[in-house]
Amino acid sequence: TGVIRTALHNMDREAREHYSVVIQAKDMAGQVGGLSGSTTVNITLTDVNDNPPRFPQKHYQLYVPESAQVGSAVGKIKANDADTGSNADMKYTIINGDGTGVFSISTDKETREGILSLKKPLNYEKKKSYTLNIEGANTHLDFRFSHLGPFKDVTMLKIIVGDVDEPPIFTMPSYVMEVYENAKIGTSVGTVTAQDPDSANSLVRYFIDYNTEEDRYFTIDASTGTIKTAKIFDREETPWCNITVAASEIDNPGLVSHVSVGIRILDVNDNPPELTREYDVVVCENAKPGQVIQTITATDKDNSANGARFHFSLDEGLPLNPNFTLRDNEDNTASILTRRRRYSRTTQDIYYLPVLISDGGVPPLSSSSTLTIRVCACERDGRVRTCHAEAFLSSAGLSTGALIAILLCVIILLAIVVLFITLRHSKKEPLIISEEDVRENVVTYDDEGGGEEDTEAFDITALRNPSAAEELKYRRDVRPEVKPVPRHHPSPSLDSIDVQEFIKQRLAEADLDPSVPPYDSLQTYAYEGYRSEAGSISSLDSATTHSDQDYNYLGDWGPEFKKLAELYGEIESERTT
Repeated sequence: TGVIRTALHNMDREAREHYSVVIQAKDMAGQVGGLSGSTTVNITLTDVNDNPPRFPQKHYQLYVPESAQVGSAVGKIKANDADTGSNADMKYTIINGDGTGVFSISTDKETREGILSLKKPLNYEKKKSYTLNIEGANTHLDFRFSHLGPFKDVTMLKIIVGDVDEPPIFTMPSYVMEVYENAKIGTSVGTVTAQDPDSANSLVRYFIDYNTEEDRYFTIDASTGTIKTAKIFDREETPWCNITVAASEIDNPGLVSHVSVGIRILDVNDNPPELTREYDVVVCENAKPGQVIQTITATDKDNSANGARFHFSLDEGLPLNPNFTLRDNEDNTASILTRRRRYSRTTQDIYYLPVLISDGGVPPLSSSSTLTIRVCACERDGRVRTCHAEAFLSSAGLSTGALIAILLCVIILLAIVVLFITLRHSKKEPLIISEEDVRENVVTYDDEGGGEEDTEAFDITALRNPSAAEELKYRRDVRPEVKPVPRHHPSPSLDSIDVQEFIKQRLAEADLDPSVPPYDSLQTYAYEGYRSEAGSISSLDSATTHSDQDYNYLGDWGPEFKKLAELYGEIESERTT
């Protein structure tokens, strides 16, 4: 076998890392005539941490503008290490200097650089430079080579702060102001102040960012920063407002800074107290004097400073209430008590009790509320049995079934009355309008008869003449669509009347008349007819002279005319005599 050993002491990888060695092997123990072979062996030296880190410079200088943002990286620094891999890992720290509280440093493991960051804002007007001592040290040490150390290095970094035109800075990070509710428009709330941090100290202009509705409730003086109200506030509706005020330099309006302003609306005693809710107060019929029937409480929309203490009382302007009284419990509650015993629903079922409530604000406010107290029937233990009106009827001995029966009877009677009235209104009037119907004339005689004098009592020709009736009758049941043409006929003489022809004529007219209804119609004509052969037996026909007629022929007419024949036979015999 062949063993390769180092021939030099303290070989340095950083000086030479790779070596090539040619190895030859011979047989026959190296004798002449033996055979040989050769090969090349490449040797690489591995790294050990035997080189400490070193900064290229002992002094560095860095420029950082004062406008740099907190948390941002403002610079980098790096120490060199000849080793590789983990042997070259290092950590950077700030060991001293006046900027330890303003700056911080971290290590980038990939590039092995120190990253300098800003911890606090810079202000050129307050401090123009900072000095830092930065140390870079290996994190993996090999104690075999500790005598080569120390394995760290230190450098000094000077940071120059650059002057930048900055926006105005408010004297406070936020403001809290107060204003009373109901204050007049234009009331001053408070003042905000901002200054230009630059050496130029430019003038500042103020304005409100109108981003929300609340921002429009206020105005601000552009020069002084005084905030004023633009509306009248009600604390019960808007107890707090938040606005944003901006400030900018007049010379450079693009540089703007903002601040939050909270405005608290202070309370004024402008709301009277009132009952917490609508109370349903009940008093039992068997209540005793001094019995508490209800405890009431009040509330106030104002805050506790203007409404924490309430006082309850009855209205002193009214006469003393004989039924109920009120007791102030002095804990913002009051009790309603009875003054007498025995309440009756039949006498009075509802009572009203006015209650006056006042608060302890400045100035004190009061309001009046009216309690409605119902009288109810209660059990012996005080539980309410009923407060409804049917309890009164029950006490009179009427059950619910009886009430329903009475109600049904009343409804039926009303229906009958309505039906009767309807039928009376719907009764039809006569179909024919006529001021005088000659066929219905009835003459009533109250005496026993006047003999021959009756001949002039009534004109018989009115009954014997059909043309005496009205020429045209109108029906009441149908409104004619076509107005009928009046028909005029010559009045025939009494002896030339033909009743049969007259009726046929009227029938034809009714059939051809378009104004008559389509259903049957009845028209009646009264006519006594022609003279009979026997002649008239009425005394009306013998007007002024005595008749010489012979009435003996009446005996030949049969038994029906026997009495009449005897009567006229006696008259005839008297005449002869």
